[in-house]
Amino acid sequence: MAIDPYAPIFVISVAAELAEMHPQTLRQYDRLGLVSPSRQPGRQRRYSQRDVEMLREVQRLSKDGVSLEGIKRILELENQVAALQSRVAELQADLADAQRRGPDPRRVFAAGIAGDVVTLARGQRPQPPSQAIVLWRPHHK
Repeated sequence: MAIDPYAPIFVISVAAELAEMHPQTLRQYDRLGLVSPSRQPGRQRRYSQRDVEMLREVQRLSKDGVSLEGIKRILELENQVAALQSRVAELQADLADAQRRGPDPRRVFAAGIAGDVVTLARGQRPQPPSQAIVLWRPHHK
C-alpha cells in the first residue's frame, strides 16, 4: 500500500530533518506562505511528503540566488499552471464524452454580451436582447 503524498504525517522536527533544514526555517517559510503545512488540534504543524518536496525545492531555488519573494511567486505560478492543466484535462474529457454521444440537435449556442458562449434552448434568444450571433446546426431528416 502506497502512502498518500498529501497526507499530513510528519511533525516539524521530522520534516525539517527530511528536508535537511532547521525547524525554525520551516516556521519562517510557513509564516511567509511558501510551504504551509496542515494544522492539527492544538495548532501543531503536520507536513506531508509533498510539503517536504516543496521545502527541498524552496531550498534549491534559494541556493540558486532566487529571493524568497521570487520563490513564492514561482510556487504560485506552478500551482496555477497545475490547476489549469487539471482543468484542461477535465474539459478534454468532457469534449471526448460529447463527441462520443454525437451532436445534440436541441442545443443552441450564442455569444453573450461579454463575449462568452451561452447555451440556449431552441427558439430562445439571449436576454437582454443584443446583437449576439446565434449559431445552430440545422436538423436534416
